[in-house]
Amino acid sequence: MTRSTQRISAKRSEASLAVGDAVAAIIRIGEDGYLLQHRDNLPHIWYPGHWGCFGGAVHDGEDPLDALVRELHEEIEFQPTKITYFSRFDFDLDPIGLRSYYRTYYLITMSPEERAALVLHEGDAIDVFDGKTIFEELLVTPYDAFALFLFHHRNRLSEDAGGEGIKETTP
Repeated sequence: MTRSTQRISAKRSEASLAVGDAVAAIIRIGEDGYLLQHRDNLPHIWYPGHWGCFGGAVHDGEDPLDALVRELHEEIEFQPTKITYFSRFDFDLDPIGLRSYYRTYYLITMSPEERAALVLHEGDAIDVFDGKTIFEELLVTPYDAFALFLFHHRNRLSEDAGGEGIKETTP
């Protein structure tokens, strides 16, 4: 480990991480393309230097769908025309003295032309990957990796698994 890497590692272990409700978009481009953000290498964010879905915090009193639209505008100057609910993960942190929170995932389809017009404001890279690359080669935030895996392999999931399924909504 270099001295620079040791300093970054020490800063990460000391930095506070905010816990809160969040939203994320599984953005599809083509049949097997997923648009991902390479997260900044900052000590105060969850999973710095990992690839992940676009999205972010839900502010107090804010509707999750409104939060997603806001985050996509802030991060990549994108205004989706169709958003579909996919899933919600609940994290119970009561055992470690923190409140429970959720992360809601939505599906968005983006055209190659829309992709070309994006302006990245958060993260240090943006790219489109196929499922095989995401699951076999990239370092992806664990919760986003799970959501992407569930969506990518949705046809392999048992029909009697229950749940709300995929529901279309309009922003």
